[in-house]
Amino acid sequence: MRQVLVGSDARCLFAVSRLSDPGLRGAGPVLSAVPAERARGRRAALSFATIAVVLGLPLWWKTTETYRAALPYADIDELGQQPVRLVVPMAVVFGPGSVPRDLPRPLPFRDVQEMEISVLEQGIAGVLLFLRLAELRAHFALSQSETGIGVIFPTLPVLPSSPEADAALHPLQDTTMGSLTMYVVPETSSLLPQGINVYVGKHRSALVRAGGSLAALQARLREVTQVMSFTASSIAAALSDRVPSGQLSPDARRYLKSSLGYEITFSLLNPDPKSHTVDWDIEGAVNRYVKPVLDKLSLVANFSVDSQILYYAVLGVTPRYDKESSSFLLSAHSLPHVINPVEARLGSSAASLYPVLNFLLYVPERSHSPLYIQDKDGAPVSTNAFHSPRWGGIMVVAPHSQLVTLLALRLLFGLSREEVPPEFLLENPGNEGLADWELDHLLWAHTVENIATVSTTLTSLAQLLDKIGNIVIKDDVASEVYRAVASVQSAVTKLSLGHLHAAFQASKEAVTSSERAFFDPSLLHLLYFPDDQKFAIYIPLFLPMAVPILLSLAKIVRETRLRKKEPTKMD
Repeated sequence: MRQVLVGSDARCLFAVSRLSDPGLRGAGPVLSAVPAERARGRRAALSFATIAVVLGLPLWWKTTETYRAALPYADIDELGQQPVRLVVPMAVVFGPGSVPRDLPRPLPFRDVQEMEISVLEQGIAGVLLFLRLAELRAHFALSQSETGIGVIFPTLPVLPSSPEADAALHPLQDTTMGSLTMYVVPETSSLLPQGINVYVGKHRSALVRAGGSLAALQARLREVTQVMSFTASSIAAALSDRVPSGQLSPDARRYLKSSLGYEITFSLLNPDPKSHTVDWDIEGAVNRYVKPVLDKLSLVANFSVDSQILYYAVLGVTPRYDKESSSFLLSAHSLPHVINPVEARLGSSAASLYPVLNFLLYVPERSHSPLYIQDKDGAPVSTNAFHSPRWGGIMVVAPHSQLVTLLALRLLFGLSREEVPPEFLLENPGNEGLADWELDHLLWAHTVENIATVSTTLTSLAQLLDKIGNIVIKDDVASEVYRAVASVQSAVTKLSLGHLHAAFQASKEAVTSSERAFFDPSLLHLLYFPDDQKFAIYIPLFLPMAVPILLSLAKIVRETRLRKKEPTKMD
């Protein structure tokens, strides 16, 4: 018989059957363990995220950052803004009877004259202030009043000439580089030839006629100072790469740029060795003519000299035959086409760190002999040679070859004597090739050029490093930059004090340090390592770790929002 329970009896039996079911006896503890497990998971996810953010990211950032040493950016910017003041110390020595009557003060006294010239260029901003310092000293004791100057010439039976007076006065004067000594003689003195008011010797002194008044004497001294030190055109020529072409003379861009060294190569070109057996004593010629000049220029830069003989080397231009003179001619417009074929055979500039000066002696072929060079007007060139700016020169075999080499050297270094007034007489420097004041002239120009070059180099380097953050800046690079800045500042200070030699040495040190910093190989180490490559490398490492942490954090945020939305139950 089946018994059916209804009502409260049935509900009681269902409850007893649930409690007696063995699968549900442990449900209570399991349900209570679920919230604790979720809380533990949340804490673990938060812990991993905290460790990754607080420790992992900073550690990764520090170990993978690009090291960049500090640089003096403010000092580099100031280099392009400060004016450069060039000071020429000048002592004016009055001989008996040469003191102007309208002198404002008794001797000795000091007078300063300033001249300001604006040079528009990028390395040095704006104004170059040329300060000429004239120190007027008391005259020497009188020994021979007829000479107009108080110097004893015991070995001379007659009154000395200008070169003899210059040589005798040399031991008495200041020989500091950049300084000048002006000896003022009476207007009627026989020391100077008739019609000559200024005699410039081989050293750092000049004989100047008094001129009658102080104003005339000052104007004459100003002209002499510009001839013996520097002019606006010589400084503009030194800065030719930074000055607009309208402010430059036609020959301004022809001179060699300042460098720490130069290589001079003498080449003998023999296009027809079967017909010509050519030999040359180049070593003896260099020691006799060129070495004295290079010894004097050794203050400016280091020089190395070599020679070579090239066979079957032709000019690449067919000369024109002239029936009237029975000779072959090279016209001026064909000379530029001569250099390129010959230069390919030289091979010296490819392996050199410094500018190369090429001096070529060409022996014409028998079928093209004799060979002469014509100028633009069609007249034959007396030296039978030509020179190419910043390259060198070529000469067809003719006498006085070494003299041509010296002239070409002077032209390449900008030592060609500018036009002077007709009442000026400049002494021939002789075998030395250049006078002492011409060496100072070269040092003035190269010092200013070095300062401008360093300013441009450091400014470009600072802009490059500031723009590209991937470039590593090592401590040795930073130290070279600091050294270059300090050397430039020292050079500017020395120039303002009239210490030319010290200023030039400081400018050379600045050029060396700036070039080392700019061309340091470590600057290119990470230059071509862009950010997209960084992401391509680091994403496969960090993504497997970051995805579980991010998903856990997203789940925690979602559960927190759902918990806030559930209504609170009240018993």
